[in-house]
Amino acid sequence: VQLQASGGGLVQTGGSLRLSCTASGGTFNNYAMAWFRQAPGKEREFVATISGSGSSTFYTGSVKARFTISRDNTKNTMYLQMNSLKPEDTAVYYCAAKSGPILSPSMRRRSSENEYDWWGQGTQVTVSS
Repeated sequence: VQLQASGGGLVQTGGSLRLSCTASGGTFNNYAMAWFRQAPGKEREFVATISGSGSSTFYTGSVKARFTISRDNTKNTMYLQMNSLKPEDTAVYYCAAKSGPILSPSMRRRSSENEYDWWGQGTQVTVSS
């Protein structure tokens, strides 16, 4: 499975961006997908995940009210709509996929990098104050 993330850029505080992640090389709805991010000098952290059908989603607390993860299985594409952006959202955003469409019942596992088998190259999001 190959993943290609796009849609990053520079935006002011309070602005919005929509990231996309397009997959190739597999049956898209067989994979649960996720977004992670890595800020300068910090470890990569979980942002959100979505099941293969799109019916289940899970977010980290700091983005839950502002970001929306979705997917269009007809286009082999996952999205992250980011609203009310803050400077602390500045990071490289990575998309990831796991074999199997169902989210782990364990919140710890579904938010762990180790749960995911394939990774995209990352797209830079910069939020200016």
